[in-house]
Amino acid sequence: MPSDEPQFLELAGPSGPRRIAVLIERHSAAAGSPATPGLVWLQGFKSDMVSTKASALSQWCRPRGLALTRFDYSGHGRSEGRFVDGTLSRWLEETAAVFRQLTEGPQLLIGSSMGGHIALLLIRHLRQIAPAEAARIKGAVLIAPAWDMTEALMWAGFSSQIRAAIERDGQYLRPSRYGDAPYPITRALIEDGRNHLFAGTSFDPGCPLRILHGMQDGDVPWRHSLGLIDLLATADVLVMLVDHKQFYDVPAERLDGRDVHDAAAARCDHPRRELLVVAARWKKGKNETQ
Repeated sequence: MPSDEPQFLELAGPSGPRRIAVLIERHSAAAGSPATPGLVWLQGFKSDMVSTKASALSQWCRPRGLALTRFDYSGHGRSEGRFVDGTLSRWLEETAAVFRQLTEGPQLLIGSSMGGHIALLLIRHLRQIAPAEAARIKGAVLIAPAWDMTEALMWAGFSSQIRAAIERDGQYLRPSRYGDAPYPITRALIEDGRNHLFAGTSFDPGCPLRILHGMQDGDVPWRHSLGLIDLLATADVLVMLVDHKQFYDVPAERLDGRDVHDAAAARCDHPRRELLVVAARWKKGKNETQ
């Protein structure tokens, strides 16, 4: 069984010295082989490496003999640093260090929300500075990817009063949807984020992408994923939209609206770009997919 105690990676990069907590699971089940890619988990904003999704992924990997690497960004979980000092540059630097120093052989990236954005940033970064390292990334699974999140999902939606508060006070305390304390959105996070945008560019990830997005997502709208595929200079993209409400039936016919199909037709014009819409019913905690 893997240890729940992390190891620590000492970083001394441009963003200053810090210790990053990392969990590495290397399983010996017969399913594993040197040619089998390991998995790298990248969680979302204010999440950590032992969150529900990360823990479920770990449990899924064990019987399949799949290696899994997960870590906490600085200011998150068990890593050093203050959350208010976090920026995309800082978290990308940490992600690149973990990938290059603590993984080996082929890898698949799995990124949730902000982790999806960081997965894309890591691919772009490595393709620019270390093509051999980028070639180890054999694909990426993006769950509700919050690409360009600081600009498209934060700044663009803020009122003039919130923007003024960020400019004046250096941060805005954004209420959380998850019952915990408000999240500080800092001016440094917003300004640094403008160095890491994809909008208006064409991006070839050099590997297959699989995008999974719930159509009831309150943080990252599902149309945001459709906007991403407009930017991708690759044919090997699959977007799966999942419509569900926990503990309620969702009739499949409600997915036949023209908004979904028109969006798909407008954006999935390449023969190898596919978009699936899945109606999922959640009843008494049991999932059924139609």
